[in-house]
Amino acid sequence: MQRSAYGAGPKARLLVRVALFAGLSEPERWALAERAVEKRYRAGELLFVEGDPCPGMYVLIEGRVKIYKTSPAGREIMLAIEEAPSTVAEVPLFDDGPFPASVMALDDVTAWLIRKEDFRQVCRQNPDLALKVLAVVARRLRGLVNLVESVTFGSVRQRLARALLEFSEQAGSDVFRLPVTHEELALRLGTVREVVSRNLSRFQAEGLLEVTRGRVRLLDRTGLEREAETEI
Repeated sequence: MQRSAYGAGPKARLLVRVALFAGLSEPERWALAERAVEKRYRAGELLFVEGDPCPGMYVLIEGRVKIYKTSPAGREIMLAIEEAPSTVAEVPLFDDGPFPASVMALDDVTAWLIRKEDFRQVCRQNPDLALKVLAVVARRLRGLVNLVESVTFGSVRQRLARALLEFSEQAGSDVFRLPVTHEELALRLGTVREVVSRNLSRFQAEGLLEVTRGRVRLLDRTGLEREAETEI
């Protein structure tokens, strides 16, 4: 077993960076930090697989992961990308069910596993923590509803325009770096990489945007918004 690079004290201080735990008192963070089990994963390695028993929640300290589901036929659809500092696997904390999706490291990842029993004990002492978890779950649910809408309605071109506008909003600028690869974006949109690349090239040819080494500049936001709303 790999030795942790963090003691309980540094762990407790790092937990402050995670929105979910920012409101906890120092003793409460220490209580979780002392029991947290550090795990490290290389890019491409699975943190856990859909359907496996869930021992607890994962706190991402370094790196990014993708959350995805796989159909019986092997088709994969990406549900979300989470970047440290954040958490994954919150839902099974409360329903005692298995992992509802798989999670894979996109970079080298450092994560801490907080077991269900330890987390629930802290929730009993701090009810506001449970409300914060509900807020995280609600955010994920909204994201899933938007994903279902995107994959179900409209063309790939329309869905891609929506995704680019969403990335722009998250960055707070018309100039932003794509937070995902073309392959990952294709999984999110329910298509393949070649189709994403082809439609990005068309957007560039039409003067809606320019892409340079993964960096996107929106040249005609209004035009892209029209594309996102167009029903085909």
